[in-house]
Amino acid sequence: MAEKKPQTLANHGRLDPPFHFFVLPIFGLGVIFTLIHFFAHLSHNDFRENFHAFMLILLALALLVAVSKIRLYPLKVQDRVIRLEERLRLTQLLPEPLRSRIPELTEDQLCGLRFASDAEIPKLVERTLNEKLSRKQIKASIQNWRPDYWRV
Repeated sequence: MAEKKPQTLANHGRLDPPFHFFVLPIFGLGVIFTLIHFFAHLSHNDFRENFHAFMLILLALALLVAVSKIRLYPLKVQDRVIRLEERLRLTQLLPEPLRSRIPELTEDQLCGLRFASDAEIPKLVERTLNEKLSRKQIKASIQNWRPDYWRV
């Protein structure tokens, strides 16, 4: 089995091809085509056809929202698991003065810190707390990247 490419700030973002390049475009096209259908029938004075075309727009939008929400819910659960894992990890790695400040870290900050190596965690956590670093700033500050290949 081929080794995984080392993960870095530049390449850690991931796409799910079946979702990002098939499902989303198909549902997006569905919304576009229902809008075209609606405006093509708008000039007719037939209430039933206009109503039908409008209902197709609502259905297409509802499906697009449903697909997006179905995708976002597991990502939110992953963030919650990461938050729990990182709090546990920080409890083991941080000296006492910083350990008592773990609850001050936001979910975004904890998600950014997951990529930091064990050796750089104490200084990076202290800096994060003092400077209120964002997830993006934390990830840019990491010197020794700790990969997370499980995130989708």
